[in-house]
Amino acid sequence: MGKQFVKKRGLTNSKMSNKFDRNKRLRKIQEENGAHSSSPSSSEEASGEESSGDAVEEVIYKEPSVYDNLLMKLGSSSESVADAFKMRQRQEEGRSDSEEEGVGGPESLSESEQEDDISGEGTDTESRNCTTEGTLQQPGSIGIREQNEDADSVASDTDEEHGLGLNGQPSSEASAHASSFHEHFGHNLSKEEVDDLSKKKLKYEWEVPAVDMSNCKWVGTGECFLKDDNLYSDYGLKPKLYKHWLDIYNKSGGNDFHSSKQRSFFSLCNSYRDILHSNKKPFYLKGQEEDSNIMETYLMHSLNHIFRTRDLVTKNDTKVAKNKGSAKEGILIGDAFLDRGFTRPKVLILLPLKSIALNVVKRLIRLTPDAHKVNVEHIDRFCDEFGTKKEEEDKDDDDASQNIRGTRKSNSQKSKPSDYQILFGGNNDDNFSIGIKFTRKSIKLYNDFYTSDMIVASPVNLHQKMTKAEENKEQDVDYLSSIEVLIIDHADIILMQNWSWLIEVVEQLNRIPSKQHGTDVMRIRQWYLDGYSRFYRQTVLLSYHPNPEINAFFNHHCANYQGKVKLACEYKGVLPKVLLNVRQIYERFNADSIEKADDARLEYFTKKVFPKIKDSIQGGIMLFLSSYFEFVRLRNFLKSQNASFCLLGDYTEPSDISRARVWFFEGKRKMILYTERSHFYHRYKIRGIQNLIIYSLPERKEFYPEIVNMLEGSHNMTCTVLFSRFDMLRLERIVGSAPAKKMVKSEKGVFVFC
Repeated sequence: MGKQFVKKRGLTNSKMSNKFDRNKRLRKIQEENGAHSSSPSSSEEASGEESSGDAVEEVIYKEPSVYDNLLMKLGSSSESVADAFKMRQRQEEGRSDSEEEGVGGPESLSESEQEDDISGEGTDTESRNCTTEGTLQQPGSIGIREQNEDADSVASDTDEEHGLGLNGQPSSEASAHASSFHEHFGHNLSKEEVDDLSKKKLKYEWEVPAVDMSNCKWVGTGECFLKDDNLYSDYGLKPKLYKHWLDIYNKSGGNDFHSSKQRSFFSLCNSYRDILHSNKKPFYLKGQEEDSNIMETYLMHSLNHIFRTRDLVTKNDTKVAKNKGSAKEGILIGDAFLDRGFTRPKVLILLPLKSIALNVVKRLIRLTPDAHKVNVEHIDRFCDEFGTKKEEEDKDDDDASQNIRGTRKSNSQKSKPSDYQILFGGNNDDNFSIGIKFTRKSIKLYNDFYTSDMIVASPVNLHQKMTKAEENKEQDVDYLSSIEVLIIDHADIILMQNWSWLIEVVEQLNRIPSKQHGTDVMRIRQWYLDGYSRFYRQTVLLSYHPNPEINAFFNHHCANYQGKVKLACEYKGVLPKVLLNVRQIYERFNADSIEKADDARLEYFTKKVFPKIKDSIQGGIMLFLSSYFEFVRLRNFLKSQNASFCLLGDYTEPSDISRARVWFFEGKRKMILYTERSHFYHRYKIRGIQNLIIYSLPERKEFYPEIVNMLEGSHNMTCTVLFSRFDMLRLERIVGSAPAKKMVKSEKGVFVFC
């Protein structure tokens, strides 16, 4: 039994850390037991086998099982375990349980000793330290607690409600949707499947119209699952969660949940596929309802995932506790009890600003059923820290202006566009993180990450923690090792902060931890130990618009074995929002590849565009650039040509910005360089523009009419735009999908819009 188990559950990944090697742990236990490890019956068998000519092989095979050794190991410190081992010996000898004296059930904790956390995760620090005197922690179930009488009724639904059968596995009568959690995480990938996932280029084979978006459709890999005949009464939600969500929906004025956006998007989330929603209208652009519905849906999916994980662990803990004195072989080490990862946090939500995190956590609390939020700890502190800051804390604008990532409100904010006021009207600090833990009756905010179920953070904050962990070996970010659901909301804003930091954070996910953190190896899922957990992680990526960086991230950093779903849209463009009669000239330059596009753009500008403006007497030329990289290259070129120009870049000092705007308006400088990030965080209105050259189209389509409309008061009102076929994603959002396709493929290279 013991040897067979070790072979079956042995690690297949040669790079696995010894801290999590089940075989090593079992061998160590066997060695420590030494001569005391053999039961009478097994000793007799061994002595008889020595004469068979294959003594070594037979002795190893017939040595006491892992279960025997574990019981022996703990028997010295626990009378109940010692009794369980004696009972097992008698059964092997053919004696009945009735012959044993003094064998009782598991001891129960007193009410005062019971912890309200019901997750049973072995990574919970409180779990590891809460064992009371005289109470045994079972092998294979570190962190088990006896539950009080109302634990099941308050904390979880019945097995039948979950569609669970024996050992927490999905029953045959459960619907496919109801058991999607168990189907996804219960499947063990083989090495061949992993190799195929690493090599195979996924093809989007099906499409389904998106609800309430006539110009969009969902396209996906694998088999299409978005069919009405697959929809059941609870859509895969835990019954209590579904009932609570339906009550909220009805109270908000909804009357057909089945046809709603919330239900449609939840079906996507509940499939556990990777999702790219790249046309989510944000709350600050009159998209409050749509943004709120999407947020509500992914939060409900997160709650459903956390509660199902918790229920599975709790039920297994209960079964282990009830059978800790029985003689059922393998009850503590069977595959059915593999229900956790290296650490407890399972959901990570990445957001760009504190004001957005405030709304997300508030909505999370609202969506949690009343029975689970009798007490919300530290809610006042949370509202104070994530809410709008006091006026005295916002007097100094210079500090925020020096850091482009987190501009605070300025006195002139009221003169900014309405979307700017809404987005930056709250707490726009981008350095935050908070752990959230769910117990039977409470939600704990500001919880330690290692004992939390969910982490809500910004990429900026997590990147800083990663940097500190690299510098200080005593610190680590192992709490990111077992993330199973990753949600990145408002990715387009994160793109304006530092996209490379987001990539580094995601690359840190699902790695083998540097420390054990009290993890019970006997309960870790096999695919965690094999190093395959990134193939199980679901990533939900939400953005206002698509762009090459977001698409590349989705293609290369989302490797869910279930497949992918993304939104494909047709765009009408924003040219009608240009209020002035401006002659807009689009000039296409040729580029052999996307890697050479930047060089080709600069070459076209230096040879075709700059000679026209170099000798021109007229000033007032604004060069608009979408990236800081382009800004630096163009600045260096203009310096080499001794051109007259000033700068409004991402990191330009506030005093230099004011001086540059005055110089440009008064004609003391002929040209001004202005970046998209600077416009995003400041929304300057540049006066004195006579000729606008858009060196590269903006990522955010609403910026195009804003920039062009700055030509108001110009005599010529001309706008020149440079583009290549690799700018298709930006181009179609501005001129429209149909015109963009013609402009990219046409033999002509110049196009005019008036």
